[in-house]
Amino acid sequence: MKKILVTGGAGFIGSHLCERLLNDGNEVICLDNYFTGSKNNIIHLINNPYFETIRHDITMPFYIEVDEIYNLACPASPIHYQYNPIKTIKTSVLGSINLLGLAKRMKSKIFQASTSEVYGDPEIHPQIENYWGNVNPIGVRSCYDEGKRCAESLFMNYYKQNNVIIKIARIFNTYGPRMFPDDGRVVSNFIVQALKNEDITIYGDGSQTRSFQYIDDLVEGMIRFMNTEDEFTGPLNMGNPEEFTILELAEKILFLTQSRSKITYHPKPQDDPIHRKPDISLAMKELNNWKPSINIEKGLRYTIDYFKKIL
Repeated sequence: MKKILVTGGAGFIGSHLCERLLNDGNEVICLDNYFTGSKNNIIHLINNPYFETIRHDITMPFYIEVDEIYNLACPASPIHYQYNPIKTIKTSVLGSINLLGLAKRMKSKIFQASTSEVYGDPEIHPQIENYWGNVNPIGVRSCYDEGKRCAESLFMNYYKQNNVIIKIARIFNTYGPRMFPDDGRVVSNFIVQALKNEDITIYGDGSQTRSFQYIDDLVEGMIRFMNTEDEFTGPLNMGNPEEFTILELAEKILFLTQSRSKITYHPKPQDDPIHRKPDISLAMKELNNWKPSINIEKGLRYTIDYFKKIL
């Protein structure tokens, strides 16, 4: 049994990770300030004697003895991370410094949930790990994009200078149950609008592309990555290489929900990427042939069923 700290553990991805780690026979400490996390996501875990939850903000130091750390603490949707951009940067930078210091003291292995947003509006397609990205450092998305890029630098330098065992994963669009209905991400937006028979709002002309992975596939990849040899640090793309236009996604959701919603078009937000698709060759090689196994139709059905229950 390992003692594992999951920061952001009450969030969408974090709660699924906590559940899986417990099911695998570990002791799990969930750390969250509940800015975007929710106790409802972890309420079913509370009675597990090997699960503990602590309210804390990682921009402040935290002391505990653990074997592994998964750092998922940071708002990930534009609505939330642009609400308080300075706080977003602090979460990525100060939070990383605090957790890396903890990992250094405890000799703990630490996982950083980075993001495909470090590639910005990419000039190569699909995106590979050695691409440096095309990010606007002063744009409205920079608080998140540059915060995550700085966090990657901190992780790599703690590895090189202090021998901290690190894992850096660049996570691409992920969806599934426990997403917030109002979190502003495209999958949840479209599903909620379709179930309410409201207009489906597409920003831009709908030709921009994205790749979507189901939450269970991501969690499986994260755990496999954490268990790789210490010398393999990443960064590592984790996503689904199947690519769809935003219009195609809207049409799939309309079909699966049998909605009466109409599609409407609105101006594209500043610095919104035109294309986003991971090259996962490295992940397949290093993670025992890991690749997403749940296709978009099956994953969307699971997610639609979840939103039907909570709306």
